[in-house]
Amino acid sequence: MYKAHFCLRELPFGITPDTSFFFACSNYQAALNTLLIATNNGEGFIKITGEVGTGKTMLCRKFMSTLDDSFVTAYIPNPSLEPRPLMLAVADELEIVLEKDVDQHHLMKSINLRLLKLAEQGKKVVLCLDEAQALPLESLEALRLLTNLETEKRKLLQIVLFGQPELNLKLQNNTIRQLKQRITFEYDIAPLTKDDMAFYISHRLNVAGFTGSRLFTHGALRRLYRASGGIPRLVNILAHKSLMAAYGKGRQQVGPANVRVAVKDTFSSKPHSWFWRLLGGSAFFFLFIDMAVDYFK
Repeated sequence: MYKAHFCLRELPFGITPDTSFFFACSNYQAALNTLLIATNNGEGFIKITGEVGTGKTMLCRKFMSTLDDSFVTAYIPNPSLEPRPLMLAVADELEIVLEKDVDQHHLMKSINLRLLKLAEQGKKVVLCLDEAQALPLESLEALRLLTNLETEKRKLLQIVLFGQPELNLKLQNNTIRQLKQRITFEYDIAPLTKDDMAFYISHRLNVAGFTGSRLFTHGALRRLYRASGGIPRLVNILAHKSLMAAYGKGRQQVGPANVRVAVKDTFSSKPHSWFWRLLGGSAFFFLFIDMAVDYFK
């Protein structure tokens, strides 16, 4: 691979959520601050949304690692579960030992007792659910009922929902309007700006051990931003492939031609020619064709 070629300790653009690479630009730092303020205030529900690839899982893990010892965290990465399996997953995360084939009443009672015991120890419990847009409506309602558990002073459980924008649409459903009212803090993660993307790339290279002055040329960064739209996951994929292309050519710097090779090899990258930017995608393309056909009839 290209690590030795570019004097790197590790690969800088992996797509796994390694918190050592967390990039604290204004957007992500604001989201993290929202989470920390809300949980320290003891809020019941907190919501973080963002498009696919904007770094929600990375933010979630960074948030959990930032909390001090007064917090107990539970993490469910794939919550597309019906209410009972979801409650069993919560119990497992809270290290609750259950009897085989426990009924719903005793399951909820066990969770409540565990939360009370942790509260007596001065602990705050935070449950983080990634990909929350996949939660069935019945499971969202079960989570709302779970947050009814409280002492006279505070909630026994705080829940953070991390999800794609589809989560917002799901929360519009009238059957879970009570849950929507309980979301007191929320933040929407936007893609990186062009300047932030340049700093993001530099940051990840530095963390990976790069000590040179500039590895990606200005032209490479411009092409990379056009193709990725500032979506961190796409930036990582394209930057990684660009480094491979430069290495394959024996180059010490990544140029626009190397990024072009990476874009051609990446199905999910954004169309970047002037024609597609002008037409704005396939919908406008077919509209353009229909207009042309009508004109020449």
